Amino acid sequence: MSNSNGQAISDKSSKTTLSDKENGLDFKYEILSENHRNYDLSFKIIVIGDCGVGKSCLTINAVRNIFDESYNSTVGFEFFTFNVKINDKVIKLQIWDTCGQELYRPLITNFYRNSSLAIMVYSINSKETFDNIEMWLKELRTHSNPDAKVFLIGNKIDLENERQVTKQMGEKFCKENKLSLFLESSAKTGLNAQNIFIKAAKILFDEYNNYQKIEDTGEKKNNSQQEKPNQRINNKKIDNKPRKNHGGCC
Repeated sequence: MSNSNGQAISDKSSKTTLSDKENGLDFKYEILSENHRNYDLSFKIIVIGDCGVGKSCLTINAVRNIFDESYNSTVGFEFFTFNVKINDKVIKLQIWDTCGQELYRPLITNFYRNSSLAIMVYSINSKETFDNIEMWLKELRTHSNPDAKVFLIGNKIDLENERQVTKQMGEKFCKENKLSLFLESSAKTGLNAQNIFIKAAKILFDEYNNYQKIEDTGEKKNNSQQEKPNQRINNKKIDNKPRKNHGGCC
């Protein structure tokens, strides 16, 4: 397969089957088409990191199962959707893929707001992009929802022979900063490309369910507390036992 310029594009067959533990996913899921309209829950996700780390290629690989070597760097931002069914619920991820250029940094901070999850990407063959992750995280936590989840992704693992950032370094950063997930990936081969967004959907889906349980428990508790005084009042009203008259005017 090739693009309009005749350059090669890697095209992998669409993955729409249920998962297995081979991919490190121990729950059932089904990837739906990008244009799937009906959904039960929707979450906003932002993808950030230095220019050239492969954010757009990684996202496109996950959403469309293709890799375009000639893909140009993102200018401003791009929007994608990733739809996945988990436990009979369709989750729509609204993905805002941002550029890493300093020129657009003030614009990017606007996309931090109301994001449910952020995916920070660096290149394993560039120590500089990994060092800058600390800056991205600080900026993210300054402008985003304090409850937003954060993933750390070491991309371009297909360039293992050029590696400058070890897996242990990524794991350590993730642990020290209490991030939700660390993975290494390859936009070129597709390694973990879809898994990143499947895991994002699952963690947000679980968090939503937990919140709903807390809300339901609190509502039941409040209703229970309200019923008791009402019940006492009702009992008093229907108490029609005859009273003895002890005399007097009152």
